[in-house]
Amino acid sequence: MRQPITLRINGQDYDIFVEGRTRLLDAIRDLCDLTGAKEGCSTGDCGACTVLMNGNPITSCLTFAIAAQGQELTTIEGLAQNGHLHPLQEAFMQLGGLQCGICTPGMILSAKALLDANPNPTKEEIRFALAGNLCRCTGYQKIVEAVAAASQRL
Repeated sequence: MRQPITLRINGQDYDIFVEGRTRLLDAIRDLCDLTGAKEGCSTGDCGACTVLMNGNPITSCLTFAIAAQGQELTTIEGLAQNGHLHPLQEAFMQLGGLQCGICTPGMILSAKALLDANPNPTKEEIRFALAGNLCRCTGYQKIVEAVAAASQRL
């Protein structure tokens, strides 16, 4: 049975109808038309579906949409402001912290949560914070460098 819920994503309310078993990832992508979060493993292991809930990274493939009602959600689409990319997005582009783009939204959102909590992390702290996000393309070094560079720009 479908029920109405309101998701607050990137400061905007989305009134949608979901079944109790609807995953947050599916609600965001299919019902709110925000396709930045990606379907990777569907088991919460890769981090491609990472979004922020109340500033904390979560795997949206393992979270029911109903559980997100009343929470503040941030997707990759919510980082750019007034036509300007967030410093993390800029650093990922400038320093080659992205390639195919599947992991990038989740990496950036996990990095944002880290930098919000710790504006000047060490490279070890960056690696630890990104441990739940897998990348098959970059080898991680450029990602870590991008997060470190962004921390100096914030």
